[in-house]
Amino acid sequence: MFENYSLEILYKDEYLVAINKPSGLLVHKSMIDRHEIYFAMKILRDQLGQWVYPIHRLDKPTSGVLLFALDKHSAKLMSEQFMSHTIKKTYLCIVRGFTDASGLIDHALKEKLDKIADKDKSKEKEPQKAMTAYETLASVQLDFAVGRYDKVRYSLVKVLPKTGRKHQIRRHMKYMSHHILGDTKYGRGEHNKLIRKEFNCHRLLLHASSLEIMHPYRKKHLKIEAGLDEIFSFMLNSFFPQHTKQNFLL
Repeated sequence: MFENYSLEILYKDEYLVAINKPSGLLVHKSMIDRHEIYFAMKILRDQLGQWVYPIHRLDKPTSGVLLFALDKHSAKLMSEQFMSHTIKKTYLCIVRGFTDASGLIDHALKEKLDKIADKDKSKEKEPQKAMTAYETLASVQLDFAVGRYDKVRYSLVKVLPKTGRKHQIRRHMKYMSHHILGDTKYGRGEHNKLIRKEFNCHRLLLHASSLEIMHPYRKKHLKIEAGLDEIFSFMLNSFFPQHTKQNFLL
């Protein structure tokens, strides 16, 4: 799928580079997915002809803005911004059910440990504080029977995580019983099956639409935006035809 793949560059200067990571691509090599041979870090390094330093992570099935530094010092400065929660991340997702107009999910999450990569970490740690703000952009009811219901309800949601726990948005939406469509780990199988069968959608409908940072040297606010891929755009237009995708990238 990613052989001879060229990543979309959203922003680049002498210190930073941001890409629009496609769904299904790992950020870097991981023991969790040993069989994978394609990684955003390696593809970007080969594409630019220089080493790159990942600043943050996106889950493999999540698409959108992914930031790298082009030197160690810039990586350190940007990592400090992420650690101090001074950056702003905005996501779009399509979830099951009708969500409230807006809200704040304040629900601590236990650290997710991998059996291989985190085998030496303590499993007795207390849950970590996790907060996610959200705003409903649109809702729809469709004539598809799922389970005991003869119709399905879905919502398009803008999400702003206030903390950065592993799988936070996906886990928080599950906690609210508004599972993200296409989520094979935290979602609902019957809805995933529906979008695969009726819409040929085989991806997680979660997209990192924008990232706002302070440039580490120019001290200017920088907003980097990533457009939706063909599949996400098709799903959005199929569910919410009264709107355009541009409305949801603001």
